[in-house]
Amino acid sequence: MPSAPSVRVTFDESHSQAWTIRRELAAEMQPTRPGDVSYADAAGRLRARGFAVSAHTEGRFDADVLAGADVLVIAHPSEPRWERTVPGGASPCLTADELDAVEAWVRAGGGLIVLGETEQEKYGNNLDALTQRFGIGIETATVADYEQHHDSPHWIRAELRAERSGVDPLARVEEVCFYRAGTLAVDDRATVLAVASPTSTDPGAPLLAVTRAGAGRVVVAADSDLFSDDCLADFDHAALWENLVTWVGQAAFAMPLVEPVSAAASDAHWHRLKAETDTLRLRQRPDGSVDLAVHPPDELDAHVAAICAAVEGLAPHFGHQAEYLAAVRADLAAWAGRGFGVPDFTGGLDAFRPDLRREDGIEHLVVFPMSKQNGSRDRVFEALLVRVPWPEWLAGLEAGDYDNAKFVPVTLTDHTAGYDSECAVLFPETVSVAGPPANHFGAIFCDREAERFRRTVSAAAETLRVNLPPDAAALLVSEPLSRDAYELWDLVHDRTHSHGDLPFDPFMIRQRAPYWMYALEELRCDLTAFAEAARLEASGFGPVARHAQYAILFDRLFRFPVTGERVRNYDGLGGQLLFAFLHRTERIHWTDNRLTIDWAQVTDGVLELRGLVEELYRAGIDRTKVAHWSAAHDLVAAYVSPAAGSRWAAPVRAFPDAEDPRAYVDEVLSDEFPLSIFYSSLRKNLAPVIERTPTPA
Repeated sequence: MPSAPSVRVTFDESHSQAWTIRRELAAEMQPTRPGDVSYADAAGRLRARGFAVSAHTEGRFDADVLAGADVLVIAHPSEPRWERTVPGGASPCLTADELDAVEAWVRAGGGLIVLGETEQEKYGNNLDALTQRFGIGIETATVADYEQHHDSPHWIRAELRAERSGVDPLARVEEVCFYRAGTLAVDDRATVLAVASPTSTDPGAPLLAVTRAGAGRVVVAADSDLFSDDCLADFDHAALWENLVTWVGQAAFAMPLVEPVSAAASDAHWHRLKAETDTLRLRQRPDGSVDLAVHPPDELDAHVAAICAAVEGLAPHFGHQAEYLAAVRADLAAWAGRGFGVPDFTGGLDAFRPDLRREDGIEHLVVFPMSKQNGSRDRVFEALLVRVPWPEWLAGLEAGDYDNAKFVPVTLTDHTAGYDSECAVLFPETVSVAGPPANHFGAIFCDREAERFRRTVSAAAETLRVNLPPDAAALLVSEPLSRDAYELWDLVHDRTHSHGDLPFDPFMIRQRAPYWMYALEELRCDLTAFAEAARLEASGFGPVARHAQYAILFDRLFRFPVTGERVRNYDGLGGQLLFAFLHRTERIHWTDNRLTIDWAQVTDGVLELRGLVEELYRAGIDRTKVAHWSAAHDLVAAYVSPAAGSRWAAPVRAFPDAEDPRAYVDEVLSDEFPLSIFYSSLRKNLAPVIERTPTPA
């Protein structure tokens, strides 16, 4: 299966740099203190975040060299008489051709990071000639601050100017120290992120600035020490470093994902199967039967025979599905033999076992009469080609703490017209069978979930001017990163339905209960997935853990409440509750028509709400069903206002305990918890995005 395309970060070590990412070379350059000339830790942190990092050690920059990089870091070139530099390096000055090549590369979408130094002019490089092309100059200066410093007056604590709307390179960054810094001169093309304090020798002088140039981005800092091995762990330098590299590398994250070629999808038998299935579906009633007074049996027999022949023709591509494909043909023949009534594909469903072959990249053929969640509820024939993403990291999680034998993530390679919808699941209960369906698997289309997430949340973030960390912004434009996030989210969410302190009635969707019970159950599973992703991130698992947290938070806040009908919209209600709780507890702020997320506090807020839901569940075992439903209503109503006229609101609720309280569900209003002013407005603004009609495959 395709993995996330690595953002390629190249460190220039060909122009007599005073820094290297090669530890062994740093030890040669500075045997007593290699960390003083090393960016190896900075490179290591990028690799841990999924970046591909390399050093450019010889040769001039030209279009061919730069084509191999998405981000170029040029850190403090120097004449050897001033610094210990990388041996064998060329002049610290870029040639005129190199300056032109780098500028053209940036404007075409490259990301450039330039790290200057105190007393810039003396080192004999021409970084200033490069950065001035983008509206940022590097001045010759040395800032001192005798009041706001760290250890030395020349180790100055900078004042930060965070961008609190749009992408914020200072997200999660509160303190930064510049070590013997120079200053920058910026024009109106640049945004200054850090300045010298009012008590310094250069009050308000820019120290760190960013800008956009064409399709590319540029970062310039007046100090190169702050990301060295000796200083990266100080203050919030590591977070700043990762933010800046991610910010300049945005164009690479947005590159389209190249899928493997599917031999089955190009097979003539597949095209015949799609055409015949689409034709047959149009002749079916909503329950899957066909009116023989309208459609002649001979014509239907011909379609069934053609579908069976196409399935048989595709069989060589799906040797692992031999039993299932035989069962499908038998079910089709039996359906025709019974006069084309309501289809019963019990045999096919029993034999369809993608859960037994979770192998990265394996393809499955799916042919069933089935309904579509978030699409047509008619149980009519559909044909799908799906591929299973099962990367090593996901297999390792499932084999360990997150065992979930039925969970099958899939991507949709091709499909019949009935799947031109927002349907993102393939569940056994959607298949037409005579009795209870076999419950072997739960297939979730992580590619469709991820596309829906990127589309809706991107529009919401722009509308609300949300302060996005750079890695969150990268997630919103990256197909592979968002897919991976959903694989982790779905794995933990799905298993949580049967784990935890559940009452005897675990609120499952097949049971008759007020819809806020379903809302709390789905929210509980999402909050658990968020908590587990946070735990994985803290353990150093990798970037997918943080991406899963973003996906859960953003989908719950920005997509769930504004999509779907306002009739017992339990997923929407869960999102309303999360937003209201975080807003009430001041983890998010709606001020000046701008939504600001307190990234230092929002995780604690999500976990705090999870604690309230978990406590509701723990107490549920000691309550009657009516009392439990009432307590759940009260929890939601504490943050989301019930509708006027609610008969379940605490002041007017008057339902006595009953052996079978299901009749009380009829007293629930269809929109028991209406949208707030905030969400009503957001729903209207996002309508063109929400109501997008998917393009047929």
